[in-house]
This record gives sequence, structure tokens and C-alpha cells, in this order.
Amino acid sequence: MLDKSKPILMGILNVTPDSFSDGGLFYSTAKAVDQGRRLVDEGADIIDVGGESSRPGSAGVTEAEEKRRVVPVIEALSRCTDAVISIDTVKPGVASAAVDAGARMINDVSMLRYGNGLAKVAATANVDIILMHSRKTPQDMQLNIQYADVVRDVIAELLKAVDVAESAGVRKDQIWLDPGIGFAKTAANSVALLARLEEMTGLGFPVVVGPSRKSFIGDIAKGDVSDRIGGTAAAVTAAILGNATAVRVHDVATMKQAALIAFEIATINAPHHTPRGGNV
Repeated sequence: MLDKSKPILMGILNVTPDSFSDGGLFYSTAKAVDQGRRLVDEGADIIDVGGESSRPGSAGVTEAEEKRRVVPVIEALSRCTDAVISIDTVKPGVASAAVDAGARMINDVSMLRYGNGLAKVAATANVDIILMHSRKTPQDMQLNIQYADVVRDVIAELLKAVDVAESAGVRKDQIWLDPGIGFAKTAANSVALLARLEEMTGLGFPVVVGPSRKSFIGDIAKGDVSDRIGGTAAAVTAAILGNATAVRVHDVATMKQAALIAFEIATINAPHHTPRGGNV
């Protein structure tokens, strides 16, 4: 079980050649497992394993290739760490294979846009599912960034996905939400979601925020993808002050410091804060 009395750190582990920040660095099973163990040593509570890049403009891979990349890594990490393993995928077949290999969480960046298959896997296996807000596909998501009110629109679209998940048999306490920082969002949209995060955390679901090294940091502070740690720490701080349950990051040790300090500040400001939902 995850301890929701403190910030939860989700470490990013991309077993891909083309992810926006660390593509190719951990493409082999051995390197990926070593990195996963390193993330746990740095303080990660969850390791989010992905075998297909979801960055804007990325191309997809076949289900067979995605399984080939992630299943051996999940099997190995499940044997050698106590961290919760999450599978970052939009394919029900990959999610099912990952759960069989030891994953206890599904991270769906498609928000169930392609059907309820991922929700059915979560319901059958009794694992948690993260519904992340995005629109369309990685190839065209940045063409779909028109919002009347980005926070209200994102919440409304996420709640429609919640309805789909619950209709497929997923319990409310298995569902996490993610505002999808940088996905079908301008920099201003991403900042607005961070500034008004309590509107989402107030819904009663645990909320994951993934700002790590994202382009909005570069747009605002001009750092390239290798020089965005300070901006990421600021965004992590804002997320925790906004009552996020978890942050999804590359640089776990540094962001754990930021999250813990922010949490202490948040606790003083709201001493009756209670963690929300989730069964892992």
C-alpha cells in the first residue's frame, strides 16, 4: 500500500528510443532495471514504466514491440524492489501483460479515448488506473488547445472518462486523475492548471501531476530539456501546495526534497489535510 500521508514520488522510466527527455538512455532491459532500482534508492514510491513515447509528435509502436520492451523490465523490478510498478500504456493488451508481470497500476495518457479496454483490465485485476487529460493523438494534440476555461474544461473531460471507467467496473477508489501538463496545452494552460489545482484535487480523487522537464518550463524560463530542474522543482512545489497526491518526475532525489518542503508548508496552511483515495 502507498503511504498517502506524505507526497508520493512517481519515477519515470522510459524504455524507448525517442522519449522527449531520456529517449534511448534506458532502452535495454539491463539499463532500465538498473535505472529503476536507482529511482527507488532516490525515494521513488512508484516506478512508471513506458515502452511507447507519448510526447507531442511521437510515432506509435506495435503492441508486440511495446510488450517486448516493458514486460522483462517489470518482471525484474517486481522481484527486486518494493516500489509499486505502473505501466504507462494506451493498449489493453500491454496493460494486461504488464499486470501479469507484476504491475499494480495503469497510467493511461489517452483518458480512455480509445475505448474501455484499459478500464476493464484495471477492474478485472483490481489495480489502480490514472486517467490523464489529453486530446486526440500525439501527432495532433497540440492542434487541439482551444478551451473556454482550461481548468473547468479539463475537469469536465476527465469526469467523462471517470464515468467510462466506472461503467466498466472500476471502483472510484481505484481512479487517479492527472491534468496532463503539456499535453494539448499551451504554457499558459499548464500554469493555470497548476495555479488552480485545488479545483481538481477537491473532487475527491488522488491527483498526479507530471511537470518534469516539460516544454512549458522552457517557454517561460528559456532552459532546454537538459536544463529544467529548477523549473520542475517550482512546478512540483506548486502541485504539492495545490494538494496533489503524487508527482511524476525524472529527477527523484531533487524533487523529493522539493515535495517534502512544500508538503510541510501545505500542512501548516491546512493542518487538517487528509490523503485521498487509491487502493495501492
